Amino acid sequence: MAATRRQADALVTDINVTPLVDIMLVLLIIFMLTSTTIQAMDQPRTIDVDLPAAASAQVQPTRSLHVVLDGKGQLYLDGAALDRPALIAAIRARRVAEPSVTALVSADRAASHGTVIGLIDSVRSLGISDVAINTKAQDID
Repeated sequence: MAATRRQADALVTDINVTPLVDIMLVLLIIFMLTSTTIQAMDQPRTIDVDLPAAASAQVQPTRSLHVVLDGKGQLYLDGAALDRPALIAAIRARRVAEPSVTALVSADRAASHGTVIGLIDSVRSLGISDVAINTKAQDID
């Protein structure tokens, strides 16, 4: 019995790293989950639009308004569905906040040409002179 008591009273001189490893693994999992969520929040919501193809398609600028006109005529600004007056008001407010903002117009292939031109004209009439039309890249044969 005396030997058992001596072992219980002995000082622990080894470092137990198991709790440290457990904590580090939990922190790693939390970091991976939050970094994926933060990256997803930076991306604008996507709207299903059948873009026309163009051989001269380029990468879009990063500081731009994303105006989308889908095949049903619904308008979106940066992923949020808006009607035309609300879209104009939101673009006007963004233009005041960022005078050098550019616009990227994405129109579905099924949208009428006149509607797309009217949308571009509305954006340009609000003082945004840099307006680009979004297309998908086309393979050059």
